[in-house]
Amino acid sequence: MLEPNTLLSQRFWDIFSKQNRSKIERFQSYMDKFAVNFNLYKDGAFIERALPFDVIPRIIEAQEFNKIERGLSQRIMALNAFLEDLYTDQKIIKEGIIPEAFIHQAKGFLRDFVGFSPAKKIRTHINGIDLVKDTVSGEWMILEDNLRVPSGASYPLSIRDTYRKIYPDFFEQLSIRPISNYPDYLREAMEYVNTGGINVVLTPGRFNSAYYEHSYLAQQLGAELVRGNKLVVENKVLYFKNFNGAKIRVGAVYRRLDDEFIDPLHFNAESLIGVPGIIEAYLAGNVALLNAVGNGVADDKGIYYFVPQMIRYYLGEEPILSNAPTYLPYFETDKKYIFENIHKLVIKDVAEAGGYGVLFGHTMTKLQLEDIKSLIAAQPRRFIAQELIEFYDERCYIGGEIAPRKADFRAYVVMGESPKVWNCGLTRYAMEEGNYLVNSSQGGGFKDTWVIEETK
Repeated sequence: MLEPNTLLSQRFWDIFSKQNRSKIERFQSYMDKFAVNFNLYKDGAFIERALPFDVIPRIIEAQEFNKIERGLSQRIMALNAFLEDLYTDQKIIKEGIIPEAFIHQAKGFLRDFVGFSPAKKIRTHINGIDLVKDTVSGEWMILEDNLRVPSGASYPLSIRDTYRKIYPDFFEQLSIRPISNYPDYLREAMEYVNTGGINVVLTPGRFNSAYYEHSYLAQQLGAELVRGNKLVVENKVLYFKNFNGAKIRVGAVYRRLDDEFIDPLHFNAESLIGVPGIIEAYLAGNVALLNAVGNGVADDKGIYYFVPQMIRYYLGEEPILSNAPTYLPYFETDKKYIFENIHKLVIKDVAEAGGYGVLFGHTMTKLQLEDIKSLIAAQPRRFIAQELIEFYDERCYIGGEIAPRKADFRAYVVMGESPKVWNCGLTRYAMEEGNYLVNSSQGGGFKDTWVIEETK
């Protein structure tokens, strides 16, 4: 179902209808020239590809976005409080809000880090929250929290200036909120927790799916883009080795690799992309890591179930934005509901990401449903089930035609002294009609998101 046009979105379509379609080819040429890529690994092969994009932006009216902004700020405050509590006092466990065993079985929970508090007690520096707009209620619902290494913010940043050049009419006739402040948010967040030294962006290298973003954001931040072999730890202090061999102290690292690869002395000994000793420097308080080590526990889809309770527990407030209706087979009453309704639910593996490990009950045979029931019964902590949200399609320009496609919205929240919600985000859409998996890692495309004010 397509989202109904409003007066503001209709203004967009009135302007779009008057545009020369040849401008779309100019737009595509720009994207190809500047290599806006999201690389894929498929069947064991590395595929370097241009990220599919749509020239038609998603439009969210400012009044509607203001509620999203309040809800996301609230959520990130609660999640940061949860992570800080979990790795220090663990009050939320002691008071029975979340079962202790449930936490300890979370893949992303790092027991070795209990007792450590990072710089300024900030753990959720850069956050990507995935939302969809429900066709039944008309409300935005949160599908996932991404608090480890969320990607995607560079893509709308990359194309917004091109929109201005190729389609100036939109910006002259519509009041579109500017988005160029995202690098400022990142820089401020890094400086807020910086322990003394330069800022760097740590990348695994060009074969990473989001390498384009790593290099783009480093340039925008004025930070050094480095691989692990350009960093060295001495006496629990992190240094960058520049082109002439001089060592420059590093105070904050925006790291674009997961916990298990960041330090071969502490995690995966076979990691060739990490920095030996960086965790020792981190635990000594001599460098800040963005995001904090151990955040993976909050990305666990089972922990997602408890976020509304976290908001009530830590903030004393009711959630402004709702989770999708979610059931945990870990609890007997939820498991009973899942088994009785599995044919219409979405089943997710709690430790997977990027659209992997997602099963749609309505597409499965009876035998397949019985098989997944057996898996759930044997490993109830491994899965969650959610109601299938019929979220809105977005109009997309595909193959020279405008066609509806399922689309979600990844919003970005940067946490420094306080959370800041970016006036944009990554709208991801499925390339195939009727497909609910929109992730870039599943071959989906993206479009810019315009937050538009009502002009007087």
